[in-house]
Amino acid sequence: MPFPELVSYLLIGALSGLLAGLFGVGGGAIMVPALILVFTHGELAQDWIPHLAVGTSLATIIGTGAASTLAHHRRAGVRWDLFVSLTPGIVLGAWAGAAFAAQIPDLWLKRLFAVFLAFVGARMLLPVARSVPTRVMPGRLGLWGVGGGIGMLSALVGIGGGTLTVPFLSNRGIDMRKAVGTSAACGLPIAIAGTIGFILAGLGRAGLPDLSSGFVYWPAVVAMLLASMPTAPLGTRLAHALPVQVLKRMFGVLLLLIAAKLALG
Repeated sequence: MPFPELVSYLLIGALSGLLAGLFGVGGGAIMVPALILVFTHGELAQDWIPHLAVGTSLATIIGTGAASTLAHHRRAGVRWDLFVSLTPGIVLGAWAGAAFAAQIPDLWLKRLFAVFLAFVGARMLLPVARSVPTRVMPGRLGLWGVGGGIGMLSALVGIGGGTLTVPFLSNRGIDMRKAVGTSAACGLPIAIAGTIGFILAGLGRAGLPDLSSGFVYWPAVVAMLLASMPTAPLGTRLAHALPVQVLKRMFGVLLLLIAAKLALG
């Protein structure tokens, strides 16, 4: 792997960890567009760049998600009963999302991710309203269905699902800290199932780089993991010292610009 490429992956990992800790934004929102940029300039798998970016992001989230889940568990911040009820649907949904993504042309997969980025960017620009429980928690079959939707959408865009899981749980009366911790735990089966799905969906595809398994490029996964682990706690500490709301709005504008570029490019 060329040295500039390695540096790029290390920077992406460090930045995604820092911003995840600072703003609570999942690493996939940073990793996928950055990987698309690096893969494009490096002429890596030109026919499969968005697919490779999403699959690689999901594989990286396995490591970051495990660390985050452990941290929340130590603070009794995970509702494991809800995790158990959501996971079967999450796994099936993530597999379905990976299989569906493999059939989407690269341009439309980029545009789908652009829609997701626009949604995240718009939410960061809007004032945060206090969550008021509006609905009761569905039963086991209902949670399987919810998990299926979260897993499918998350696997399609290469995220851990916090953007979807946290609002769902908080709107059903789950304490915000436990909603975040449970969402972090749910991100682990999303990432594992999605990674397996993208590996299987990419097997035998022509033009994929060496050291990849299907749509997962392992050199990028390892480098981003190594760089993101120390920067996520740093971002959390900076969140208490910097004007986070101002920075959050600036970052929201940046996400909207990236979304526009992906949609039109």
